Amino acid sequence: MYSPIYLIFILASQVLAIWPAPQSFTNGTSVLWIARGVQVTYNGGNVGWSPSSFDPVDTEQIMGIQSSSSYAAGNSTFSSNSIVQAAISRNLNTLFDQGLVPWKLVGRNQLSQFEPAANSSQTFISSLAITQTQADTLNTYKPLAGDVDESYNLTITTDGKATISAVSSTGVMHGLQTFIQLFYKHSTTAGMYTNLAPVSIIDAPKFAHRGLNMDVARNWFPMENIIRTIDALAMNKFNRLHLHMTDSQSWPMDIPALPDLSKKGAYQTGLSYTPTDIKQIQTYAVERGIEVIIEFDMPGHTTSIGYAYPDLITGFDAKPWATYCAEPPCGSLQLNNTAVYDFLQTLFNDVIPRVQPYSAYFHTGGDEVNSQVYLLDPTVKSNESSVIGPLIQKLVDRNHAQLRSSGLTPIVWEEMLLDWNLTLGSDVLVQSWLSDASVAAITAKGHKALAGNYNFWYLDCGKGQWLDFDNGASFQTYYPFADYCSPTKSWRLVYAYDPLAGVPANQTHLVQGGEVHIWSEQTDPVNLDDMVWPRASAAGEVLWSGRQDASGQNRSQITASPRLAEMRERMVNTGVKVGPVQMVFCTQNNATECSL
Repeated sequence: MYSPIYLIFILASQVLAIWPAPQSFTNGTSVLWIARGVQVTYNGGNVGWSPSSFDPVDTEQIMGIQSSSSYAAGNSTFSSNSIVQAAISRNLNTLFDQGLVPWKLVGRNQLSQFEPAANSSQTFISSLAITQTQADTLNTYKPLAGDVDESYNLTITTDGKATISAVSSTGVMHGLQTFIQLFYKHSTTAGMYTNLAPVSIIDAPKFAHRGLNMDVARNWFPMENIIRTIDALAMNKFNRLHLHMTDSQSWPMDIPALPDLSKKGAYQTGLSYTPTDIKQIQTYAVERGIEVIIEFDMPGHTTSIGYAYPDLITGFDAKPWATYCAEPPCGSLQLNNTAVYDFLQTLFNDVIPRVQPYSAYFHTGGDEVNSQVYLLDPTVKSNESSVIGPLIQKLVDRNHAQLRSSGLTPIVWEEMLLDWNLTLGSDVLVQSWLSDASVAAITAKGHKALAGNYNFWYLDCGKGQWLDFDNGASFQTYYPFADYCSPTKSWRLVYAYDPLAGVPANQTHLVQGGEVHIWSEQTDPVNLDDMVWPRASAAGEVLWSGRQDASGQNRSQITASPRLAEMRERMVNTGVKVGPVQMVFCTQNNATECSL
């Protein structure tokens, strides 16, 4: 039987969750409370906030950040002050209005032993002093990987003084996310407390690019789904949302210079993102430390262009589709047609000015180009790579030159480099999805890489085939109809992935980070949250904290599980419909009863 002191220790250790894990975290067991009247300062100036509305006042001088840190993007102005003040209001509202009563995370009927007594004397946190040590620059709001120092330090003393110090506003936002995770809601008084004081956290990300690739072309996702996903990404300290915007099935983005693209290429009139929508998505993300990267996949996966411009596409809806493309409907851009080049010039002239203020990148796709379809291309009439390769090179060079002229850095899928052996600029970021060997092959060629092996980080896998089979031979061949990337990638498998696996030590600096992927053949607004979370959270910790801990050991599922379960509860409280990590029996027993 546990002694009372030992029991308290066990209960306290059950609710000790920061997700993703900080690089350094020390704490005590003293109780502190926090109330809405806590004094918050930012670089010495008082910060006011309201639970219902927040109108940040432009007091750059008061806050001690030079006005040069302001950056006008389109009709939006970003500044250290406006971003940090909004983040303070947002996070404190989350703390007080969506606080967590951790009954699922302590022993059965033992919450009262974990919580401080309601009638006990209370020491309150009197102040939260936030210091940003350097002014933000333009790159803070639209960074290349590594441009922004995202580190932060956080301390809470036993006498109620809390501090967050960071180099950038992005680091401040990360510090605030961590700060609110330290507190719980009392089950009877509704007050907010921490039982972890004193706290000292020193934290910084392992990888500079920490992203979710979200396919919005195969199913339609209303704006609120993307906005909610951005909020969830910020909670988990991601910093990139890669929107796989277009594919063979639909073109859901309005292009004013080419209005028929979405008018005819979207699934239905109105199921497309307007310029106002795109601006809102990008602005909302920047204000939360997240950069939106838009992808137009090409030359394959471009059938949806053909609904408006059939003369630009070869093999439009060609049959049998498995001969000419990865999935129906088939269609690829013609490779030797000057009209295609004119179209692309117009397309990018329209889009670049609407993307460039908010992002340093643009993704030009390049995956799964099927050489057979070019037998049908009147401008090519060949399936030989020696013929097709130079034409793809010409197309990619054209696109990348136009992007670079506006200061955007191109991203491509790995096939462009590894299958088609294109010559790519040293600035090009190469995104891998096929294997760890692919990441190593990319870095061996001296290119910067993004990891995301489908065997670990494809969240859509394991749902079974989305294709239908008759009762003949194909029925027997494919029974029981598993998809190509089955089984489902559980959070434990996601957590086990190391983006640096197989990459020589002298090349690991080229791995900028990675992305976890949600393709949408069988994902739509109804099941989006459950498909993405909490599994993406597991990838988020790998990308922020590293697969190995400070001692060089792989992080343990057994210690991660209770922390992830707590993170899940916090996300649910904010309105994200996150799937469970384990049943309550397990979370109440610190996962010790549910491990092997």
